[in-house]
Amino acid sequence: MKFQALFFLLLLTCMYLSLAQGSYGNCCLGYVTSLRSRAKRNIESYRMQETDGDCNLRAVVFLMKKRPTQAKQPTVCANPNKKWVQDLMKTVDARMQAKNQGA
Repeated sequence: MKFQALFFLLLLTCMYLSLAQGSYGNCCLGYVTSLRSRAKRNIESYRMQETDGDCNLRAVVFLMKKRPTQAKQPTVCANPNKKWVQDLMKTVDARMQAKNQGA
């Protein structure tokens, strides 16, 4: 009986530690230094990644247009403090605003 209780406690401890480490499946772990103009034209939108929760890096996550052969929508992570990133965010905002007004 003591062995079963000890085994169960050990199992719960292992499960807790694995959950406490977090999941980086949706987090940026680094930045790109630049984007080609063709890639910039394929950006649909972006979102901000903050350093709260599981993610340890503040980043702008650009969402690219999905191709029919791709399972997931491609993303590109960039440093929000860089001027080219801020300019690209403004361009995407203007593009989205024009698209919403035209619809």
